[in-house]
Amino acid sequence: MTTRPLVFATPEYGYLQAALCGSAALEAGEIDTFAFPDGERYLRLVTPVEGRDVVMIGGTVDDAAALTLFDLACGAVHYGARRLTLVVPYYGYATMERSTKPGEVVTAKTRAALFSAIPPASYGNRVLLLDLHAEGIPHYFEAGLVATHVYAKPVIRDIILDIAGGRPFVLACTDAGRAKWSSRSPTTSGSPPPSCSSAATTASAPRSPPSTPRSPASRSSSTTT
Repeated sequence: MTTRPLVFATPEYGYLQAALCGSAALEAGEIDTFAFPDGERYLRLVTPVEGRDVVMIGGTVDDAAALTLFDLACGAVHYGARRLTLVVPYYGYATMERSTKPGEVVTAKTRAALFSAIPPASYGNRVLLLDLHAEGIPHYFEAGLVATHVYAKPVIRDIILDIAGGRPFVLACTDAGRAKWSSRSPTTSGSPPPSCSSAATTASAPRSPPSTPRSPASRSSSTTT
């Protein structure tokens, strides 16, 4: 039995799966997926997972993506994965980490509850979360799902400095949740210091829903094979 971790990815993150497996001793797993005419999705783990350490890359970029990641993770455990690691590059609804009005649903917490409901693999489950909007989100995961918050500031710093090309620049964020991150974002020695700007002074009010609700008819659909 091979000891190399087996890496799967939802369709949105196939590029990341290829990059990881191309730079480390990892094996790429194959997933068969397509959409039925009624919108339901077929999923199959083509590469056997029994006795393997399985890494599942996926995000919550939308509700369908979150459920796809959940279904695939449950399938991996069902078919005998020894250890399950979820890698979530983008955790959607992270800005809904607390309620500001009576009756508001804390969607960041309900998404954590969803992934916490994945059955445990024999050697346990964990989730890696990347540069979260709020520090408290990892504490929403429970039922033995170990959450680790991974910071990517060095990578983002290099990208920012490459884009700036040695010129002074403004580093901005969209709301108060990212204000501290922007103000503390590191730059390399000798580079021009950033002028940190944020919406922190104006974004402290609760996020309001869109004035015009989106109609289900306006949504687009696609088929992935």
